[in-house]
Amino acid sequence: MKNWQLVQGLGLATAVSVIVSQPAISQVTQITDVKLNSTANGLQVLLETTATSPRIVTSNYDQTLLIDLFNTQLDLAEGEQFRSDNPAQGITSVTVKRLYNNSIRITVVGKTELPKVEVASNSQGVALSLTTSTSISQGSQPSEPSPTSPAPSEAAPTETVPPTSSQTPPSSEAEPADSAEESPEVAEDEQDTIEIVVTGRQEGRYTAPNATTATKTDTPLRDIPQSIQVIPQEVIEDQRVTRIADALRNVSGVTPKPGYGGSNDNYTIRGFEASTNLRNGFRDDGFLSFSDPATIERVEVLKGPASVLYGQFEPGGVVNYVTKRPLSEPYYAGEFTVGSYSFYRPSIDISGPLNTDKSLLYRFNVAYENSGSFRDFVNSEVFVAAPVLTYKISDSTNLTLDYEYAHIDRTFDRGLPPIQSVFDLPINRFLGEPSDSYTLSLNKPGYILEHRFNDNWQIRNAFSAQIAEAERSNAQGRSFQVENDGRTFRRRYTRTDEKAENYSLQTDLIGRVNTGSITHDLVVGLELSRSSYDYNLRRTNFTSIDIFNPVYGSPIPQTFSDSFVSDSNLNNVGIYLQDQITLQPNLKVLVGGRFDFSESNNDENNNGELVNSNQSYNVFSPRVGIVYQPTEALSLYASYSRSFKPDILSRTVDGNLLEPQRGTQYEVGLKAELLDGRLSSTIAAYDLTKTNVATTDPLNTDFTIAAGEVKSRGIELDVVGRLSPGWNLIASYGLNDSYVSKDNTFEEGSRLINAPRNTASLWTSYEIQKGSLSGLGFGAGIFFVDEREAELPNNLKIPSYIRTDASIFYRRDNYKIGLNFKNLFDTKYYDSQGFLIYPGAPLTVLGTFSLQF
Repeated sequence: MKNWQLVQGLGLATAVSVIVSQPAISQVTQITDVKLNSTANGLQVLLETTATSPRIVTSNYDQTLLIDLFNTQLDLAEGEQFRSDNPAQGITSVTVKRLYNNSIRITVVGKTELPKVEVASNSQGVALSLTTSTSISQGSQPSEPSPTSPAPSEAAPTETVPPTSSQTPPSSEAEPADSAEESPEVAEDEQDTIEIVVTGRQEGRYTAPNATTATKTDTPLRDIPQSIQVIPQEVIEDQRVTRIADALRNVSGVTPKPGYGGSNDNYTIRGFEASTNLRNGFRDDGFLSFSDPATIERVEVLKGPASVLYGQFEPGGVVNYVTKRPLSEPYYAGEFTVGSYSFYRPSIDISGPLNTDKSLLYRFNVAYENSGSFRDFVNSEVFVAAPVLTYKISDSTNLTLDYEYAHIDRTFDRGLPPIQSVFDLPINRFLGEPSDSYTLSLNKPGYILEHRFNDNWQIRNAFSAQIAEAERSNAQGRSFQVENDGRTFRRRYTRTDEKAENYSLQTDLIGRVNTGSITHDLVVGLELSRSSYDYNLRRTNFTSIDIFNPVYGSPIPQTFSDSFVSDSNLNNVGIYLQDQITLQPNLKVLVGGRFDFSESNNDENNNGELVNSNQSYNVFSPRVGIVYQPTEALSLYASYSRSFKPDILSRTVDGNLLEPQRGTQYEVGLKAELLDGRLSSTIAAYDLTKTNVATTDPLNTDFTIAAGEVKSRGIELDVVGRLSPGWNLIASYGLNDSYVSKDNTFEEGSRLINAPRNTASLWTSYEIQKGSLSGLGFGAGIFFVDEREAELPNNLKIPSYIRTDASIFYRRDNYKIGLNFKNLFDTKYYDSQGFLIYPGAPLTVLGTFSLQF
């Protein structure tokens, strides 16, 4: 009988090891058969083998338990893998298949929760006992044991291996206890070894195996015929991201773009502006949006058109912020960060069950930030609170209620005008007035209701509302140009009241059907949405300012000569269908399409002149892709997809809005897992064309027509993962050529704004795993952005730059302290808003203390 001992580490990030015996046998273990046996509490998976010596690693992702056996091969008479659907109450499927040459993976999918596992061994093999609260409550009765099942008297004592409470994507490796003092004693006469390593939060684990943005289902990245990158929580924490846009510098083809007055985050993706993001699959619209890192679990970036599932978007891609969800185990964390320019930021993250049966779960994130800036007179104050509640109504029905409140009070910073002499100014130069202000209040309530009809079909109904109100008062450039003397910047003073409301209701029917040997994973969806934006602008002439020798303090106007009022509404109905077709285990096809029926109305009052415009349109957005996997570690794919986006700013001579812009993309790529799965990489090549772009009407130059065209072509490489225990990296390279291909205003061949030809990034961190310095770690990274055009026509280039970041940290038990150095070598660099120019921050130091229970 085996002698089991449990070594329990402290803290979520500490691995737990269960070691049966020593020494380990280097011989590869052969699994000759897999049998499933019902038990009183669930299901037993028996792996038949004559040698019980594999190293076992368990990890989890959402409701999926992954059990990897290393130094093991699968030798089944019936084929290369074993699968059983609905083998027990609370368990959707059990799959056993080869992971790599000398390792296998057992995947257990729970219906409503993560299954628990117990491990035992005897002379016949390894037995994994699976349980869920559903199987326990149903009181499943054990079936008659099979002839190969171990008798109760023969089975070894077992240790319960609890699933981790984190929702961090799983790891394919972990280390046993670090020091000899922590290792359990074992009987000297035992010769076989089974080592079970249960991973906690997987600190430093940078890879995510699945994503939801591309298909609205939890799909492995290797099965998606489109480039998609995931920035997990560990990267955000290791780089000490305080503005979420900084995390996107790790992704190829993405260039951050400061938003409205520096208050929100936009991007340029594959050469095209992406001014609208997603939040949990819902539109996070326009000028009046804001996302704080405290509420975000991970960021998913879908490259290329996203209209097939989400409607109107630019063709370059979309960023989806996935927010934190309640955990089934108690979790309490807090941190405090202080840094350069009077920066300080406390935050709290707590979660867990509210009752004994864990049917009611909660999570609450709150953060406060107060900071100055390297920019003169620029200050910022941010408060964010995000409660989430999940109620497991039954074994098949879940309801999640979430709410997010954010309030921003900051200086409205318009940056610097796009003129050559701007690069000679000190980066702290501010061309507004010290009293310039901006306040934004955001309320984001929502819910997700999920019901599973059976093991193959479920329905998901979700609602999201985003209500934003903002006010600003500021001095800014009249045309953001300097007078002929090269130094006088003409200004006017503005005040605005703004309000945006976005409501969206999504219903998805998700199911699996088989047509012979072919499997179809279907999504049928309906989205109803309504958005409105009210804008009241008042402005008047104001004093000019000398950009080289500014004088501040001019009297603030109380009356205004101009007024502009706009009230716009958009109603949309979207119907979409998607089919993920498995023709063979290594050959998959993705087919989908969406019809959008939209109606927009825009009323404008410009100093008493009334203008009304209405537009209705029906648009179809398709996507077709194929994935071929010659080996487990390699996926080859190709895809075709289209996008659309209305143009609500341009009008024809008849007063009508233009037809929606259309994007078309062709993409081919390769996704590979390297170093036995420790590294994941994606290489993609794409060709994008956007048509129906507004250009000057040659017959009436005061109006526009939809005859313009722009193109974007490029190659991207993303690599992420773990080189060895404790050593992680995330790297990218992008080559992009985006330009005007047809236009009546701009010269053909002109490069698009904020679209660098080359971008690259590399971030790596290492944490010492053993010895007296265990827990000490270091990180370093470089971010390169090539020169970019600041405007169309191409009259000004923003210089290229290389920014270097670094970190040092120490982790022990349940606390961590660290220092992060942003722009370590004090490089002078600039970001583009698409017209205005924003200097990047010089050397910035952030110190953080965090605590977890």
